[in-house]
Amino acid sequence: METNRNVTAAGTQLQGAAGTQKKVRLIRVPFWLGGGKAGTDLGPEYIVKAGLMRKLRAMDIEVEDEIEVDCPVQPLLTGAPARIKYLPEVLEMSGLVGEQVYRAAARDSFPLILGGDHSVAIGSLAGLTAHYENLGVIWFDAHGDLNTEETTPSGNMHGMALAIAIGKSNFKLTDIPGAGSLIKKENIVIIGARELDPGERELIRSEGIACFSMHEIDRLGIAAVIEKALEIAGNGTDGIHVSFDLDCLDPREAAGVGTPVPGGLNYREAHFALELLSESKRVTSMDIVEVNPLLDYDRRTATLAVELATSLLGKRIL
Repeated sequence: METNRNVTAAGTQLQGAAGTQKKVRLIRVPFWLGGGKAGTDLGPEYIVKAGLMRKLRAMDIEVEDEIEVDCPVQPLLTGAPARIKYLPEVLEMSGLVGEQVYRAAARDSFPLILGGDHSVAIGSLAGLTAHYENLGVIWFDAHGDLNTEETTPSGNMHGMALAIAIGKSNFKLTDIPGAGSLIKKENIVIIGARELDPGERELIRSEGIACFSMHEIDRLGIAAVIEKALEIAGNGTDGIHVSFDLDCLDPREAAGVGTPVPGGLNYREAHFALELLSESKRVTSMDIVEVNPLLDYDRRTATLAVELATSLLGKRIL
């Protein structure tokens, strides 16, 4: 992918109802191999079926294009099992996603990426770093996604996405053809963490990565956490990417996820967080991932994904 560094310091922004609406490019990524659990590949389809397009039209947001990435859907035959699962497939998916995300950003559209498991974000970040010189990342997740080849207990690459993005794993973001630079650890914020592996805890501490666990959210409140997150992710950056894993919510709110963890964000905390991010006018792209319809009840998690995406894109009660 070609790169374009001619972006303003504030990045491109989705305007509110009073301003000119920015175009959205919808990028569907039906990929499950990064998490190793079938069903997340159905997530993009079910999010759309839950009314995403109708809600965007009601907000007068133009969907410039709707793309479905033709990514691998079955494991390649590679012989003996590898320590890291499905690396060739994740690499192929990431290059394809990165190309589509870069094209959207280069056309001044807002890339809205529907996963798929959270390894989809590796591709999103590859494409965004080809366009933005300095990208900030706000990562909503029950997990750290900071495992490396040495620390991962499962070998699943959706748990390595942030380590790949900052260059702490052997496989790095810059190994993807066309990707730009690594993400600076100083501009990454994790929100909602409550299940961290030992290697992730060590990496967070040693690298000084901002991580607002549920303990900090309970203590500070979600408004203060988002204010701090914007300061960190927006410090010297020309764009902020929001990567939203539905397992950051409590399973009572979002049951249809592959790796649920009790004690997460509630409905209003999640909406308020995304409303505040929208009001900042600094968010330039979004992933919404890990919806697994096979584990859902009455499509509630897919419907919630639609509601959360539209909150980030400017929907308000009044």
